[in-house]
Amino acid sequence: MRHESIVVIGGSGFIGSHIVAQLAATGRSVIVPTRRPHRARHLTVLPTVQLVEADVYDPSALDRLMQRADAVINLVGVLHSSGGTPWGPAFERAHVELPRRLVAACQRKGIKRFLHMSALGADEHGPSMYQRSKAVGEKIMSAATDLELTSFRPSVVFGPEDNFLNMFAQLQSVLPVLALGGVQTKFQPVFVGDVAQAFVQALENSDTIGQTYELIGPTVYSMKELLHLAGVYSGHPRPVIELPDALARIQAFLLEHVPGGPIMSRDNLDSMKVDNVATGSYSTPPAWLATPLEAVAPRYLAPH
Repeated sequence: MRHESIVVIGGSGFIGSHIVAQLAATGRSVIVPTRRPHRARHLTVLPTVQLVEADVYDPSALDRLMQRADAVINLVGVLHSSGGTPWGPAFERAHVELPRRLVAACQRKGIKRFLHMSALGADEHGPSMYQRSKAVGEKIMSAATDLELTSFRPSVVFGPEDNFLNMFAQLQSVLPVLALGGVQTKFQPVFVGDVAQAFVQALENSDTIGQTYELIGPTVYSMKELLHLAGVYSGHPRPVIELPDALARIQAFLLEHVPGGPIMSRDNLDSMKVDNVATGSYSTPPAWLATPLEAVAPRYLAPH
């Protein structure tokens, strides 16, 4: 069965925009709910995409969305929250409450096919609130036995609009040196185009139902190496100094309160206590061929 009408929750974000574009390229109808349509105007050029102003936490709004769909993709995730036990309110709302509401809405409307974005390192007993809440959200989805679920666990995702390499390149354009904690943590960055392709290909592949896949790039880097590459590719490399944990936590506390939103948080540092690389517990998607960072990042980080 080919799914022709897909609701993409979180479809206007960085990863979501790429998934929506690839879905639209196949001729499918794509419904993207958003509370701020002006932030999703870039999707209106895609002829089969419809933006719908809606609050996805409202059960009646979800029912109206699901009434027009035969599959759902959930991409919602947040990186920052105030504190709490076992996690803060923003993590509870995005990673735990929303999956529960989406399961209930799919059950009410009889929708079976569901693709869910989890995270590499999601762990109910992980060191960070982010990791713990992501794991519980994934568990809620997996427990819904009437769903035909495929889950994805990406490492950090890079691409032209990312808020990772771009941010560190921008910082190096204005700072004489980068002093950060956790720079020995290892990552396996994955290209956003590969992530989008994995979702689109899994949609119609019944062999992926019930599976969890790790989405990882071909190369493992330390954070220090990634910071260096961001500086080199953007034309202004800076020395990188590793802060001891106590100073790194003070710095993170300050960066949580900068105007415009957190740049880094203490919870981010907690996540970095665990390497963000392939675990071997899950496979990669069928025919997975990851794009090297060096093939893409120099083009979008290069000074213009």
